[in-house]
Amino acid sequence: MINSNGATEKPIPTIGIIVPPKDGPVPTECTTLYKGRANFISEGLGLLTMTPAGYDQVVPLIAEKARILAEKGVQAIVLMGTSLSFYQGEDFNAQLVREIEKASGLPATTMSYAIIDALRAVGCKKVTIGTAYVEDVNLRLQTFLEHHGFEVLHLNALEIEAVDQINTVTEEHLINLAHSAIDSAPSADCLLISCGGLRTLDLAEKVEEKTGIPVISSSVAGAWAGMRRLDLDSQKSGYGKLLSEEN
Repeated sequence: MINSNGATEKPIPTIGIIVPPKDGPVPTECTTLYKGRANFISEGLGLLTMTPAGYDQVVPLIAEKARILAEKGVQAIVLMGTSLSFYQGEDFNAQLVREIEKASGLPATTMSYAIIDALRAVGCKKVTIGTAYVEDVNLRLQTFLEHHGFEVLHLNALEIEAVDQINTVTEEHLINLAHSAIDSAPSADCLLISCGGLRTLDLAEKVEEKTGIPVISSSVAGAWAGMRRLDLDSQKSGYGKLLSEEN
């Protein structure tokens, strides 16, 4: 591509994302944070419930969605479903990455790896958590985090099972969930909000200003991880410590 000055401009890369809802759009976290640095396109899986049985139904579709994204010209792929990738543990999560990379021939990651990398990036060791999940899924998240060396001090949950109910969660719900989790674990050095369907773009900055501890959320971490998978600039001021220039 040649710009107005006659110089050759590098094309903007495209990141493919596999999202749990059937017709899931590209999350606003991706487009708001990284417009002009990367393009994003999505393929949906049709997940109906955030339960092990629900995940089992859509996991066989993941490799095919990766292949479709590769045919559309993406340069990397992120599986944007946290619980979908951690629910069977670390070995399963790693296998998903291998299957996506094999089907697409492209670098890939999952939202579960994204939150692990993000927690480490802000120096987290003791985490308090807010999730959208039911108890069984919460226990699996705790096991996954502990496997990666984090001490889970407390977990609050919205106890949502149906995927379409995620859209009813307001910013007020999320703020209350965040502060409840922090108040319940005063020695925590980080807050994790887990569920890629929760709209958390503005949450980190607001909660961090009041509490002084970093906030990691699935949706922001997933977008951040996609950029990093292609060695692109993932920083963006105004959205919390993870994306700050200082991190």
